[in-house]
Amino acid sequence: MKVAIYGQAFQDNGLTYVFELLDELAKMEAEVVIEADFFDLLRTQQKEIQYPTFDHAEGLSSDFDLFVSFGGDGTILRAVTYVGDLGVPIVGVNTGRLGFLSTYKKEDVRQMVHQFLRGDYIIVERSLVSVEADPEIEEFKGLNYALNEVTVSRKDTTSMITIETHLNEEYLTSYWADGLIISTPTGSTGYSLSCGGPVMTPTAQSLVITPIAPHNLNARPLVISDDTEIRIKVSGREDQHMVSLDSRLASIDNGKELLIRKADFTIKMIEYASESFLKTIRNKLLWGQDKRN
Repeated sequence: MKVAIYGQAFQDNGLTYVFELLDELAKMEAEVVIEADFFDLLRTQQKEIQYPTFDHAEGLSSDFDLFVSFGGDGTILRAVTYVGDLGVPIVGVNTGRLGFLSTYKKEDVRQMVHQFLRGDYIIVERSLVSVEADPEIEEFKGLNYALNEVTVSRKDTTSMITIETHLNEEYLTSYWADGLIISTPTGSTGYSLSCGGPVMTPTAQSLVITPIAPHNLNARPLVISDDTEIRIKVSGREDQHMVSLDSRLASIDNGKELLIRKADFTIKMIEYASESFLKTIRNKLLWGQDKRN
């Protein structure tokens, strides 16, 4: 069994559960690699540990059985940049507040690999969105995809921007707003949701376009088929605007056309029965928790 492990800095005793997992994997004689920066963090607690490492340049391949992410949803989004199109299944061990992606309880981390070996899980293939531009955006070279959303937003100004939007070469509208979010079903529970967008189940074959604080108040989120090509062009008082792919940012010139569409690969997320998507949104969004019930 080949396992890759990734995480970020934790509060309290979060690293304890990483060492519990490493101990369990050692008993199983699993082959383990750890992301380089995270390995350095682990060595501040146990200097004697020795594991091979990986980074964006090298170390992972499609023959890995499992990628374990320790942290929250933001950590999962960064984990996706390591896995890319390799097809390695990802499981998120939650070390903070309840997330939509990182849901496995850290206290049960020893059981996780045994459940995996028994096949007590399902694989949910989650779609991504990609951004193309000519010339290519330097900051996104090789990583021009996002699991949650692509966002364009104003930069260095309090003035709104105008986002001219076409769907499959047909003009849709020009949004006058602080920005625009193009979200996957996975990202529908993130930034898009906070801007009034709908919740979509992970396997919905759709994207949602959600304006950020639109000045034209009749502008509403729009759900479209995920085979739609979206072309956008931004204009405004400043020379540049911001583009983000999940947590990665770039500044680009106004007037530059962006092509946004579904990526040609998916991310395989492991979902255990005890932590299903429906259970997660019920708990996270407090559905049904009403004194009248």
